[in-house]
Amino acid sequence: MEKTPPACARLAVGSAILNQIDESYAICNRLARRSASNFYFSFLLLPRAKRRAMYALYAFLRHVDDLGDDERVELAARRHALAQWRAKLDRALSGETIDPLLTALADTANCYQIPREHLIAAIDGVEMDLNGTCYETFEQLEEYCDRVAGMVGLACLHIWGFRGPQALEPARHCGLAFQLTNILRDLKEDIARGRVYLPREDLRHFDYSVDDLKRLKLNDQFVELIRFEIGRAEQFYESATNLEPLLERDGRRALRTMMATYRALLNKIKASPAAVLRGRIRLRGWEKLRIVGEALLMPPARPRRATSWETVSP
Repeated sequence: MEKTPPACARLAVGSAILNQIDESYAICNRLARRSASNFYFSFLLLPRAKRRAMYALYAFLRHVDDLGDDERVELAARRHALAQWRAKLDRALSGETIDPLLTALADTANCYQIPREHLIAAIDGVEMDLNGTCYETFEQLEEYCDRVAGMVGLACLHIWGFRGPQALEPARHCGLAFQLTNILRDLKEDIARGRVYLPREDLRHFDYSVDDLKRLKLNDQFVELIRFEIGRAEQFYESATNLEPLLERDGRRALRTMMATYRALLNKIKASPAAVLRGRIRLRGWEKLRIVGEALLMPPARPRRATSWETVSP
């Protein structure tokens, strides 16, 4: 197998391998654009190299989700596909060019020094979905959210560049806030798949059962339950606001756009908690564009001055 060089060392390799890497990034770009992700517009605010890196990370995560969510495929076959993808990831990170998506991801991970465990965690999280979604406590749900979203926030840090280890916790909390928003946004779709992410202890506290949820029962207890979950997500958003000043300049607007997009989704749910029983909450295209415009016009947060023991990531 050919070895894939990191982007930082491209001058030392031949044009054939460079073309292969560039084509992989192009495939990732097309996948991200086609998915119309809420994150896509935020990628456009980054310089080209970091924008391509975010496409590669997003494409990898999208593919992992698709492997786990394809209900046309038997459960055992989905588990096998995830195991194969995990093995391919290991080989790609070791330098083998074995998959059109993973070539760009490996190039990104090598250049920006993204720890392997952040990428593996995403696969672990999807495997948790296949093993059943029954979370007795929020701490159990938090473990799942950490794998599918918190570790993604940490991977993004390495692409954007950050100042000091104090950026790690708010980045993780940012991922948790996004995932909790996703859980509320996708409530009806997940119920149709037999997935209930809300902690059982929360359901009991508000005297609302799993059966009530499966029947899409709307009552005062449900509204109070959703408001409680919104409040929990808002606490994580508040913690995540500490992240922006700790980022390198060109990552701040991307983060601001992601935060504003997901907070807008949460605010829509907050304005009408019952709406999550009718279907997925979405932002219109013009709403996303307005958020990007506001991010461009708003002056960036003032960066913290790094002390002597702090380092800046690549």
